[in-house]
Amino acid sequence: MNRSISDSLWRTLVSRCGRPGASCALGALALLAIAMPAPWDKAAGQTVTTVSWGGSYARAVNEGINIPFTAATGIRVNVEDYNGGLAQIRAQVDVGNIHWDVVDLEIADAVRGCDEGLLELIDINTMPAGPDGTPAADDFILESQTECGVGAVFWSTVYAYNADNIPGEKPTTIEDFFDLEAFPGRRGMRRVPQVNLEFALMADGVPLDQVYAVLDTPEGLNRAFRKLETIKDQVIWWEAGAQPPQMLADGEVVMSTAYNGRIFNAQVLEDQPFVIVWDGQLLDVGQIGIVAGTPRLEAALRYIAFATSAQSQAAVGRRISYSPTRRSGAPLVTTHVEAGVDMAPHLPASPGNVDRALRYDWEWWVDNQDELNERFSAWLVR
Repeated sequence: MNRSISDSLWRTLVSRCGRPGASCALGALALLAIAMPAPWDKAAGQTVTTVSWGGSYARAVNEGINIPFTAATGIRVNVEDYNGGLAQIRAQVDVGNIHWDVVDLEIADAVRGCDEGLLELIDINTMPAGPDGTPAADDFILESQTECGVGAVFWSTVYAYNADNIPGEKPTTIEDFFDLEAFPGRRGMRRVPQVNLEFALMADGVPLDQVYAVLDTPEGLNRAFRKLETIKDQVIWWEAGAQPPQMLADGEVVMSTAYNGRIFNAQVLEDQPFVIVWDGQLLDVGQIGIVAGTPRLEAALRYIAFATSAQSQAAVGRRISYSPTRRSGAPLVTTHVEAGVDMAPHLPASPGNVDRALRYDWEWWVDNQDELNERFSAWLVR
């Protein structure tokens, strides 16, 4: 596609849609970017900055997506790490100094960021079809789609233990995580209310299908905090995903909540004697979105289209144990590219693992996160 045609089409899109950031312009531009790749002499000077969670997940994305993307397009990918949330995105948008382009997001943050105008709208219909021609809107699992985010992976928060540090009977249920008598020792938990409140209620006997209904009442919230109080003085709070495997390896904790992919990598690539307890896992969707106002919008759209294809999702799933959000991606996840192990038993959405999973209710957290962040922070210092 020569530059004059590209510029002419873009001017037409802007005139019809009103502004470069409008959703119809985004949709049409994404189709252009996918269907008619920029020539190497133009793309070679382009960059896109992607922001993710670091560690083993970032390595999987770099090998499975970033390197192939640059090889295919000539667009260089710069990578930065963060620990989640919207604060850094908000600061960039507020001052109009955008240096991040594409960000890995928890789905609740993707929705909140979209509502606040911090993220660009992305039309799912502009994403590439599945390998068999299935339109993207039908290929992506419905719960992975939002207005400003495209589903990248299904991941889960589980708890895990070091088998060498728990003699005799081993924990098998979410109740065991809170049982200091049967399994004495310190626990690791992420320093946020999300997941911890759900785990607390499940461990207190609330059925999976009633957890959020109970949380939605003052009595239910009090019940969750009371359950957390029973282990509070034994908890070491973590913030970065790399911390739980390290704490388990060092014996700093006997069990810890963790991202399932981090534990998998420690098991398979580092030969750590870690065991995941899938009972009560909190199954979530990881999305990627575009920071509003980025001057590198075209490159960002091309990156997202590439990164969320079935082939790219499977390339990540063969490097870390996260399930694709595309139906067509799941059959492509076979064995681990390095270790050769069958990935199915390690994926959070696989049959068996998902049987006792709680689906993360991001809509509930969008409505309640600010209030509970304050309450949780106050509870921590009491």
